[in-house]
Amino acid sequence: MTIHQEVFLASGYAIFLVCVSLGLDSLARHSHVRSERYRTAGFTYHHTNDAWICPEDQLLLRSEVDHERRLIRYRGRPQICNHCPAKPDCTDSDEGREVVHAMDPWPYSEAGRFHHGISLAVVLIAGPVLAVETLRNHSPLELAVLAAVALAVVLTAWHLHAAFRASPANFPTPPPRVPAEPVHPGYSKGKGLPEG
Repeated sequence: MTIHQEVFLASGYAIFLVCVSLGLDSLARHSHVRSERYRTAGFTYHHTNDAWICPEDQLLLRSEVDHERRLIRYRGRPQICNHCPAKPDCTDSDEGREVVHAMDPWPYSEAGRFHHGISLAVVLIAGPVLAVETLRNHSPLELAVLAAVALAVVLTAWHLHAAFRASPANFPTPPPRVPAEPVHPGYSKGKGLPEG
């Protein structure tokens, strides 16, 4: 019993999409970790003081919490940074060196949610391809191959969907709606309430 070439093409395409989605997710995570390391290169976080320590052993204290962007900003004191011999290699700001730290770790950040969503969309494209191919080819061996690939697609989609749901949307909550004031049946603007 032979397997139609179309089944191999559809299965190969589905596996390719699974690999692309997992690759995108992994690449995004790696890129995030690298950018975090780059932003804080040479600096050490001190948990007790909630501050960063620069390579010159000076503290950068928390200066701002940006809840909208989910960032915490730490800044060195200008009077120290501006007289530091390492300033030309560290910062060009006269306000002191700033370190920006994300409030949420990678999988739970907005960037993580965005990349999980892209990866999930890519892997979900494989579903209709495999469904159409299952309807077109009915031999038991062809169906077994398609079922095995479909299982890989479902497991990958389930993993990415779980990660997507675990990360918060971080969208601002809308303001509460103010209920409209009830209007008296005989009321019209400018005339007031009817007498009697």
